[in-house]
Amino acid sequence: MAKALAVLGSLLALTILYLLLWPVPVDPVAWDAPANLGLVDPYEQNEQLEAARGIDLGEHHGPEDVTAGHDNHLYATTTGGAILQIDSRGNVDVFADAGGRPLGIETDADGSLLVANAYVGLQRIFQDGSVVTLLDEVNGQPLVYADDVAVGNDGTVYFSEASTKFGAAEFDGTYEGSLLDIMEHGGHGQVIEFRPITGEARVIIDGLNFANGVAISDDQQYLLIAETGSYRILKYWLQGPDAGNTEVLIDNLPAFPDNINNGMNGRFWIGMVAPRNELLDKLSDKPFLRKVTQRLPASVRPKAEPYAHVIAINGDGEVLMNMHDPAARFSTLTGVLETSDALYLTTLFGHTLPRLDKDDF
Repeated sequence: MAKALAVLGSLLALTILYLLLWPVPVDPVAWDAPANLGLVDPYEQNEQLEAARGIDLGEHHGPEDVTAGHDNHLYATTTGGAILQIDSRGNVDVFADAGGRPLGIETDADGSLLVANAYVGLQRIFQDGSVVTLLDEVNGQPLVYADDVAVGNDGTVYFSEASTKFGAAEFDGTYEGSLLDIMEHGGHGQVIEFRPITGEARVIIDGLNFANGVAISDDQQYLLIAETGSYRILKYWLQGPDAGNTEVLIDNLPAFPDNINNGMNGRFWIGMVAPRNELLDKLSDKPFLRKVTQRLPASVRPKAEPYAHVIAINGDGEVLMNMHDPAARFSTLTGVLETSDALYLTTLFGHTLPRLDKDDF
């Protein structure tokens, strides 16, 4: 009996030492997460996404973002690196192989595609499917987690680097890197302005907690940026008396905001990729306990829970549309591409691209 107790005591001591001392990649920073008000006005739960139907992508999965090409086809990024071309009948073909993990995608004025590739950097894909890397470092530092991209009327490209510390390739994937960056809350995200004609690139915003979606207003006056780890949307002024300044447009969202896409009539669509995590919020001001939490098995650490929620806002931060599917048939929605007749819902996981006809809501 005494021997058994001694063994048990030793195991307990080793467990405690592991939880207290085992090296982990995060060095959490204390912050005060705002109290989660939940799905209250203007984010009340409804069933407006229930009529969505999935376009089968076959062996491809994870259509993180999608853009409408000048040829009336859709182009979607996927986990395996393929850029898919989808016609009006839902036929799917591989258009290009970007390699790595392409995330954000936009159509440039000349019909080429701009891609933020988490493993590579900023890419351009020409109409023949050929791929070139436009930018893979800024200020001598390699890009390790390019995330979303927007392009101005003058050709200037704006893109986010979600984290300069938790690179997607180094930490075994974009999802895995995002969990680490959000757990640490160390302000490693940034937004970069790139001018393809001159090759000039500069950081215009830094210190963000997982810099994610980026979109430019129709009048080219400002950018909107999703700061996922802080549950908020930022507004960065490009022109006018406030040029160069950043303000908080929407704070204390009930979920983690992901991509931001331009919609019709000045709307901006935002994917609410996962609900906020109660444990993560409770430990926001307790960095030591967050570090202990990181030592627990992955199955019990905070992670993205199944969820289906998107919103549309205007440039003043007013919520114009709020759409849910409580059954989360298509979950972890990263964003929305709006066309004249449908909404295409992009997703972090899964082998389908959900489409919701406008006649159905």
